[in-house]
Amino acid sequence: MIIAIDGPAGSGKSTVAKKVAEKLGFLYVDTGAMYRALTLKIIDMGVNFEDKEKVYQVALNTDIQFRQEGERLRIFLDGKEVSYKIREPYVTNKVFYVADNVKVREVMVQLQRKLGEAGDSVFEGRDMTTVVFPNTPFKFFLDADFEERVRRRYKELKDKGMDVNYEEIKEDLRQRDIKDTTRPVGALKLAPDAVHIDTTTLTIDKVVEEICKRIKK
Repeated sequence: MIIAIDGPAGSGKSTVAKKVAEKLGFLYVDTGAMYRALTLKIIDMGVNFEDKEKVYQVALNTDIQFRQEGERLRIFLDGKEVSYKIREPYVTNKVFYVADNVKVREVMVQLQRKLGEAGDSVFEGRDMTTVVFPNTPFKFFLDADFEERVRRRYKELKDKGMDVNYEEIKEDLRQRDIKDTTRPVGALKLAPDAVHIDTTTLTIDKVVEEICKRIKK
């Protein structure tokens, strides 16, 4: 069984996806982490991001694996754990080069589908319901008011001890929304048959409960 969850940054999809997977005993797959892992590899190799063909060749020869250990998701790049390293700002700032590479996205889609074939999974990202798993009957699109998403993102980073500016977070989220919805391939959009859930006033547990209830039907 494949459960696909899409939505913009700050909509709560990552936390919800983790909890749904935990509740059902499924593997949780953070597809954004896959692009981050590849970005890290390209940086470490010294490959020019503008050389799209070279980046594509690197993608073809990259192995990315996930391991769920309790609530913790461990990400392995070519056999080496990179769970924390892929979250570093220098990686985050370069991910869009990889995510906008059409041929790389084709490689990632195949890899994601292969992971899905291995067992029951919850996939979250931007194009899970529209491109990667368009035939799964379990599609969900989470969204929330923009200001609420900014507030959540700000709190998340503050809770991690990071020195962040609210207005900068707002502008960053605004730019991410623009990039995510205008990508040449895999753009964020609501699939016609996806269940749309506005999480603005809902707790994480309420959203998880709603999704699990619909799945069990």
